[in-house]
Amino acid sequence: MNRSKSQIWVDKYRPQSFNDIIGQKEFVSRIRAFVESKNMPHLLFAGTPGTGKTTTALVVAKELYGADKLQGNFLELNASDERGIDVIRNQIKEFAKMQSLAQVPYKIICLDEADSLTKEAQQALRRTMERYSATCRFILACNELSKIIDPIQSRCVIFKFKGLKDEDLKQLIQKIVTSEELTINDEAIQRLLDISKGDVRKLENTMQAASVLDKNLTLTTINEVTNAIEIKELDEMIQYTLNGEFKKAREMMIKLKSVYGLSALEILKEIYTAVINLDIDEKKIIKLVDKIGTVEFRIVEGSDEELQLEVLLAMFSSINLNLK
Repeated sequence: MNRSKSQIWVDKYRPQSFNDIIGQKEFVSRIRAFVESKNMPHLLFAGTPGTGKTTTALVVAKELYGADKLQGNFLELNASDERGIDVIRNQIKEFAKMQSLAQVPYKIICLDEADSLTKEAQQALRRTMERYSATCRFILACNELSKIIDPIQSRCVIFKFKGLKDEDLKQLIQKIVTSEELTINDEAIQRLLDISKGDVRKLENTMQAASVLDKNLTLTTINEVTNAIEIKELDEMIQYTLNGEFKKAREMMIKLKSVYGLSALEILKEIYTAVINLDIDEKKIIKLVDKIGTVEFRIVEGSDEELQLEVLLAMFSSINLNLK
């Protein structure tokens, strides 16, 4: 079997140099300057998943050492696997204190999902960063910057990665379509943008899964692999509630839940997206979003999912009646 045909697209289309990185131009030029001068501080990459944090860290290492000399000079760890203080005291500390064998005078440790580390582990990491700064630089990646303790933040140059813009994602879609000999229409492209929400990894995985079903990517094939609710069906359910037709809305909700097999929280996210884009009075939208948040909290706390979805529809219907 041709290896490129079976390769995961997330790896196949992963940027290999600074020039390949899309959507983070303002950061790339500054990080590239650090690499070219070989004078790099500790870095902290924060942002939502799929925006290029880990990929950028790998590019930094490849540019510094060369792709064939990463071993012994670059260590990548996922903090969500090892959250405690032992991984800092043992694996990270042992690697950090050894001298670099490359022309660059320091090694690099990339710690992905650093916000998963316990507070005690982060304190130990902070001391390690201080003690071995002459022989090691750290690149920390996290989804939530607020979970990283201030002493670590103050020792790093922070880059806040944003979700990629639609124009950047469209370029990537066209690149993949051309490379994989696919076809795609505008409706499917827009659906991919809506589903991925700036997440490149989600975009590439969705396209690869859909391409297995059909080389012609359409709205139908995209929705099949993502189990996404059809927008027109969701809008119809919400319209029933806004018209005060609770029973019809409930029947539609049950149909959507059984057909697509989504959890209540996934349905809530879809409802939220649809509500935000409704062409109705803004005061109604505010009240609807407030009710979505209330129901989400109840579900997270353990309430019955189907009952709470029905409660939400009832709330929507009553809001419409109260604001007439």
